[in-house]
Amino acid sequence: MSREPVGTFCLVLHSHLPWLLRHGAWPVGEDWLYQAWAHSYLPVVETLERLAARGHRDLLTLGVTPVLAAQLDHPAALRAMHTWLADWQLRAHEAHVLQPALATREHRAAAHALEVFERDWRHGGSPVLRRLADDDVVELLGGPATHPFAPLLPGRVRRFLLDAGLRDAALRLGRRPAGIWAPECGYAPGLEQDYAAAGVQRFLVDGPALRGATAAAHPVEGTDVVAFARDLEVTYRVWSPRAGYPGAADYRDFHTYDHTTGLKPARVTGRRVATADKKPYDPPRAAAAVARDAADFVATVRRRLETLRDRRGRPGLVVSAFDTELFGHWWHEGPAWLEAVLTALPEAGVRVTTLRGAVAAGHVEEPVVLPASSWGSGKDWRVWDGLAVRDMVADNEDVARRLLAAVDGAAPTAGRDATLDALATQAALALSSDWAFMVTKESAVHYARRRAAQHRDRVRELTDLLPAGRHAEAAARAAAFTAQDDAFGRLDARALRRGRSGDRRRTTPTYSGVGSLA
Repeated sequence: MSREPVGTFCLVLHSHLPWLLRHGAWPVGEDWLYQAWAHSYLPVVETLERLAARGHRDLLTLGVTPVLAAQLDHPAALRAMHTWLADWQLRAHEAHVLQPALATREHRAAAHALEVFERDWRHGGSPVLRRLADDDVVELLGGPATHPFAPLLPGRVRRFLLDAGLRDAALRLGRRPAGIWAPECGYAPGLEQDYAAAGVQRFLVDGPALRGATAAAHPVEGTDVVAFARDLEVTYRVWSPRAGYPGAADYRDFHTYDHTTGLKPARVTGRRVATADKKPYDPPRAAAAVARDAADFVATVRRRLETLRDRRGRPGLVVSAFDTELFGHWWHEGPAWLEAVLTALPEAGVRVTTLRGAVAAGHVEEPVVLPASSWGSGKDWRVWDGLAVRDMVADNEDVARRLLAAVDGAAPTAGRDATLDALATQAALALSSDWAFMVTKESAVHYARRRAAQHRDRVRELTDLLPAGRHAEAAARAAAFTAQDDAFGRLDARALRRGRSGDRRRTTPTYSGVGSLA
């Protein structure tokens, strides 16, 4: 097969979980964090390090949201993660009598994860990520502090959370990211102006937003900010819930548990096979499936690039973007598939690089005007602004209004105001896009509604106390909130006051896919 580059492929991984520390355990509290850490973040990083040791560079673009980075660095989370890994090993040990093959496999995996965690992650995630970036293995993306759905926010709040997230990344990584993953790929006309003002040079939208022009990146008209879009034809080879690779019969079944140990003993077997009828997981069969599906994906990428080259008369670009948690957590074999794909693509004549590398390679073409969009259902905003979450949208509008009123009404101070900072943190946590997503998708709905309501009610409590002059009581309550939710030590509410000019708000309906920032 020809070694001449037929085109360029960019893989983008989006690493994100909401703030989970000290907010419950199983199944969607802290355990969610530690499962993703053990089964996705550790093995994906190991995969990248192995490829780097073999001389590969610019392998992929890796987004890590500030709220996740805060947890990967947090001393309490690091201690709890160490305990969780030891418990995994203990659970495997206890399973040995009844399921020796499963227990042996899981015990070895847990022991390896403990070794890697103690060696490489004991000081947190930021040193690990910084090393990958410094060695040009990955390009790191930033984003807003707590993953809010930006098109639904007042301009001052939206810009405050973006700047806070980029500042936080600069502190952890030693550089301010030039690219972002816009949460949920949420876009409304006008957001590119915010990005330009914040120094953001590139961001992600979903494929339909570029109306078929996904074979290159494009500046958004009126700015130098470049939009990249997922190529859905290629991406859905993996992502499709009906035909994607992770649902194949020989892969480990995510949903089937041995409830005594919490281990996962079965393979998918079939999409309509009852849990009791699932066959035992067979690692050699899974390895063969990885090889088969990696080869299929590489062939799909090459065919797509050949088609683009033939149609356009020049090499094109394919961008595939996924949640990092797919690789290892949801799809056990995902890291092995990643390694196979990233090894085989260059051998198949495909240039593999980062979004930054794609710009350098000349894959930026004419400016475009983008429509309102997201990567959610319908590619519009219905997941975060639909009928199922209309009450949450109203609550978020109230949270933003109260936050701005409190900051505007406070007397200017020379230093920071711990009460206002706590208020800003609770507002940011309330505005996380995760809660509406979980409700709309009927996934852990009670947890999502409880978390959203808890942070909303804390905002309301503080913003009721402050105008009443009950400052000491507000300060005490703020300190209690901060003791639980110390996500961002440098989230400075004064920046909201400094950003008062140029406020822009949503002015049109959004769940139909039509929206703007006036």
